[in-house]
Amino acid sequence: MKSNAHLYAVILAGGSGTRFWPLSRHLYPKQLLRIIGDETLIQQTMRRVLRCIPPEQVLISTTPAQADSIRYQLGEWKDAIQGNFVIEPEGRNTAPAIALVAAELVRRDPRAIMLVLPADHVVQGDRRFQAAVALGAQLAAQGRLVTFGIPPIRPETGYGYIHPQRKVRLGSKGGLTGYAVARFVEKPDAKTAVRYLKSGRYYWNSGMFLWQASTILEEIAQHQPDLGAALKPIGQALQSGSIERLARVYRKLAPVSIDHGVMERSDRAAVIPVDFLWSDVGNWSSLEEVAVRDKAGNVVSGNVVDLGSRESILYADRRLIATIGLSGMVVVDTPDATLVCPKDRSQDVKAVVEILKKQGAPEHLEHRTVFRPWGSYTVLEEGKGYKVKRVSVNPGGRLSLQLHHQRSEHWVVIAGVARVTCGRRRFDLAVGQSTAIPKETQHRLENPRSEQLHIIEVQNGLYLGEDDIVRFQDDYGRNVKGRRREGK
Repeated sequence: MKSNAHLYAVILAGGSGTRFWPLSRHLYPKQLLRIIGDETLIQQTMRRVLRCIPPEQVLISTTPAQADSIRYQLGEWKDAIQGNFVIEPEGRNTAPAIALVAAELVRRDPRAIMLVLPADHVVQGDRRFQAAVALGAQLAAQGRLVTFGIPPIRPETGYGYIHPQRKVRLGSKGGLTGYAVARFVEKPDAKTAVRYLKSGRYYWNSGMFLWQASTILEEIAQHQPDLGAALKPIGQALQSGSIERLARVYRKLAPVSIDHGVMERSDRAAVIPVDFLWSDVGNWSSLEEVAVRDKAGNVVSGNVVDLGSRESILYADRRLIATIGLSGMVVVDTPDATLVCPKDRSQDVKAVVEILKKQGAPEHLEHRTVFRPWGSYTVLEEGKGYKVKRVSVNPGGRLSLQLHHQRSEHWVVIAGVARVTCGRRRFDLAVGQSTAIPKETQHRLENPRSEQLHIIEVQNGLYLGEDDIVRFQDDYGRNVKGRRREGK
């Protein structure tokens, strides 16, 4: 696989994963969570991809709000992938995201074949996955739009289904066979899903794809003419490197999924039924498919004390939670929000998030602790006109050179040594020392030592939102010189 110079991986990492609230948030989605094992889902996806494709041929598709957290999580491979982030100006569903990356790949390599993977799926069985990629690349080189079909294990109504044409065999390799697609079925009702399961002739659509970049652009132009018409100005914007030009084109695009917009309409679609374990872990109840359960059928994580519960999902982030005699329940506790619901209502978590969003509640947007490429910050307390944070900076890390229009800040060092730039002054602060940063003043915080730096930051002002920031210099590829962006 690694000898295929034209095979690239594209990790789609722009989703929000609202059904995993309160653990996932809009700015800290499911792919950034440690749901199974010691690594986050996007780290697991990256490591799986690297068994097929070298890191310099892995592209990350995401949005501005999530790019910093993803760079932090993929820091192990930062040198290889530094220039491989394809940033959507805003999320417009998978068809525009894929069109944007395909246009970039064609610009780099006209013969590029794309392996498209969601960042937040669980796959177990690396060798079987690699065999499926090998056959998929072979069919993609023949002009096919390839997807992997998952044998259904229950009458699921939340997935799309694929019916292959068994008589149209397109190729075989490693014990797998690819077929032409007879039809796609989008999320059937319960009765139909039972019939599909019993027939043994249908597969779940995994949302993983392989195709030539040029082929998918042709199919997009044919089946989504509005998006197709935007491909030329998108390519011109990528060529020029103009973020503003790209944003003007992109915000006019209608949000449409690649499944509904292209795959269901194309006569080039192919499916490879696969035999590796797969789950999109789309909600809390689906965690049972991939997580280890105790003798009573519970999935337990964190600081949990339980007496006599069965078939439940119990998650504690930091605080102790105690549960007694639960049956078929979900309990998830985080520092600022707690979820309690029956497992069979876990799909409704999305509706809770929508309510919080309409109310403007911060709990839908992000956690109290927010990770950045240089470290993290935790909101300790906030009220009208003030906010208190604990800011942690990694050894050798530094924030952007920035200013705020609406707020002043006061910094107190509680561990390590802080190197401070404030206007034209540059100086170090030790534990117990402090300094004030007036608004409209360029400033920077950095950690020159080998141990972690921690400060307490007190903000004061009429507006304390994270978007009140202007960057002038930045070490992590974020926009500078007057363009407003999320966070420090």
